[in-house]
Amino acid sequence: MESMEFTKAISGLNGELAVPGDKSISHRAVMFGSIAKGLTEIRGFLQGADCLSTIACFRRMGVGIDNLGDRVLVHGNGMRGLKRPAGLLDCGNSGTTMRLISGILAAQNFDVTLTGDASIQKRPMKRIIDPLSMMGADIASVNKNGCAPLRIKGRRLTGIHYNSKVASAQVKSAVLLAGLYAQGETSVTEPALSRNHTELMLRHFGAAVNSCGATATISPADELFGTKVAVPGDISSAAYFIAGALMVPGSQVLIKGVGINPTRAGILKVCRDMGADLTLLNENHSGAEPTADLLVRHSPLSGTVVEGEVIPTLIDELPMIAAMACTAQGETVIKDAAELKVKESNRIAIMVESLNAMGADVTETEDGMIIRGGRPLHGAEIDSHLDHRIAMTFAVTALCADGVTAIKDAQCVNISYPGFYRDLEKLTE
Repeated sequence: MESMEFTKAISGLNGELAVPGDKSISHRAVMFGSIAKGLTEIRGFLQGADCLSTIACFRRMGVGIDNLGDRVLVHGNGMRGLKRPAGLLDCGNSGTTMRLISGILAAQNFDVTLTGDASIQKRPMKRIIDPLSMMGADIASVNKNGCAPLRIKGRRLTGIHYNSKVASAQVKSAVLLAGLYAQGETSVTEPALSRNHTELMLRHFGAAVNSCGATATISPADELFGTKVAVPGDISSAAYFIAGALMVPGSQVLIKGVGINPTRAGILKVCRDMGADLTLLNENHSGAEPTADLLVRHSPLSGTVVEGEVIPTLIDELPMIAAMACTAQGETVIKDAAELKVKESNRIAIMVESLNAMGADVTETEDGMIIRGGRPLHGAEIDSHLDHRIAMTFAVTALCADGVTAIKDAQCVNISYPGFYRDLEKLTE
């Protein structure tokens, strides 16, 4: 892929837009619809590469899925209706696909091997191998390095109570999905509550799931039932336009229909802590997932501390928050975020190196970074490392930097937001 070049936005970001559907919810709707009985209709599905990997995997296991663009129809096979795929199941770049599907596959009556791209084959899978093995699963890293490819031999499972070392929705979801098939109750307790889309949506499909604090409990199910799923706008995608409007003078942006689930909306809290002019309009709490329109105006920002229980609610937004902090007055400290090291790239190291290349003053720490804001930024050459969130972060940061910023492999945004550059250009016209 070639580089793309970005320059300063002279007149700010102005206008309104609707961001694509939530990535996490799109994945889950296809997965749960595939193992449910009957038809599941998904509106607002994210047509990004990661979510298309999930569709491809379930099609390979005999599930009929009609991708009509604005709607996706999943003709569910029921909980015991998946079929052994011919050959490997390729999860592409999607950690969500690999980790969640492992929980489902651990209890099937066939064997399968999961693989993915070079990035996925470096990401930690021991975090799901361990709890699933405790339930009786036969799941192993083919290369014995705790990473993909994963070989799964379907087995009967037994419910457990699992104390997770990390606040990870993917780990929690893998265990809960295995718990659907297990004998007895299964529960997961996290050190802090991670995003709860799995719990909310499984209830929507008819599963018995209870939540109490940072513990989620599921009872085995005989059957799930197809339903309608409305996917809200992805707050992780909205984050780039929220930050851009706050960072670039003269900006006012309205982002419509965004999911504001409290387990995901930590960026809104951080923005307000920094003094952002950010208003929620048309809040709707009638569905499983609350939504709102977000009105954001350019604001002078102040440094803050981002730590503790808020981290799991904004883990994917931390690169953009770090860049935003460079335009704030004072010091911003991000900590308790070691999870960033094992995303699509080591996002801590890359953010520190790349922001400093643009003239910022950022120091890497063991579990985050310290950002001394207020220094003028200038263009630089940025390597995205094929990480969609790095590419989008620096496309936005370039809008308040003098000179030209060139982003290598910029098209990797297709993983989560194929129309990102088009939408960004609309706001700067």
